[in-house]
Amino acid sequence: MKSTQVTPDTIQLTRFGFVNCYLVREPDGLTLIDTGLSGSHNDILAAARTLGAPIRRILLTHAHMDHVGSVDALLEKLGPSNVELVSNARSLPLLHKPPDKSLASIEPGIKIKGGVPGIKSRPTKLVTEGELIGSFRTIETPGHIPGHLSFLDERDGTLYAGDALIGMGHLTISGFAPWFFPLPNFGTWHKPTAVASAQKLLAYPIERYASGHGPVQPGGISTLRAAIAKAQV
Repeated sequence: MKSTQVTPDTIQLTRFGFVNCYLVREPDGLTLIDTGLSGSHNDILAAARTLGAPIRRILLTHAHMDHVGSVDALLEKLGPSNVELVSNARSLPLLHKPPDKSLASIEPGIKIKGGVPGIKSRPTKLVTEGELIGSFRTIETPGHIPGHLSFLDERDGTLYAGDALIGMGHLTISGFAPWFFPLPNFGTWHKPTAVASAQKLLAYPIERYASGHGPVQPGGISTLRAAIAKAQV
């Protein structure tokens, strides 16, 4: 995996040139945001050793295979009692193995897309909208998939956006990714909900966007406004 320094506290780990996860230093160790594809665990552990701190928690943005693929292998190596696995109640059925893709009565009746493999591990903490976990503010950002979460590091304004936003070429909303990287569009469940989630993010003090795909995008709220405008054309 390629390692890229994002901030003094954060490195981006990229596999195959387009699948990202992130290690972020906290006072008690490291927080891992997403786990990449299956088989990424050894590289993630090696990066943590390079940083000289233990992984204390894993935050999952959502249940797609390129975000949860190495959860089980990591927890087996680290010891499940030593690491907090964080998700939310809506994602829980999608994380079951096999997953339950049933929709809630209030959700648009569109079939969930993308690979949802489920995991053997069970989350040890379920967060809710606005909850602070470590340095990260939880923000519910459904649209790419039900239950999608983003996490804002309130220390430096980095938004860990999973696939709510895409960073390939320039910042876009999931479902509106550029022609040369259509993968997130194929996996997006409900585009109007994805746009609504992006609009919701305008209320937060975001400085940069660390997404599941593509380089970290700078520019703060003006960059997000441009992505929303492009989706609304």
